[in-house]
Amino acid sequence: MKTFSATPADIDKKWILIDAEGVVLGRLASIVAMRLRGKHKPSFTPSMDMGDNVIIINAEKVQMTGKKRSDKRYYWHTGHPGGIKFRTAGEILEGKFPERVMVKAIQRMLPGGPLSKTQMTNLRVYAGSDHPHEAQNPEVLDVKAMNPKNTRSA
Repeated sequence: MKTFSATPADIDKKWILIDAEGVVLGRLASIVAMRLRGKHKPSFTPSMDMGDNVIIINAEKVQMTGKKRSDKRYYWHTGHPGGIKFRTAGEILEGKFPERVMVKAIQRMLPGGPLSKTQMTNLRVYAGSDHPHEAQNPEVLDVKAMNPKNTRSA
């Protein structure tokens, strides 16, 4: 037996559409990170970008369990002394770019390095339900039906 190692000719990328409305953020991010890396394929090769192209719609309607919407903080530094700032997840979701919460959650579930930066280019996140990728005929992946824990029971 020889170990299979994929080449660029072996890679088959699909387009996947995921509706994030009512889905728990962390569970959705782990599923999308796995799809972006290509770990769901039997021909997975760690050093190749063999993941699918993922489109996420309704990112502003994603759910969080517990008090994460008010307690989870996203920090940044301005570069000046004492310039640490933060916003809560709720403030970002209600702000101008609510899809950034989803992008950061997925990005932090990928391993750091040049390959994960390339894999992040295969992700498209939209706050609303409209997206300009109808020509690619994306397959719909129903994350809610995968596991009852994927949706938040308020």
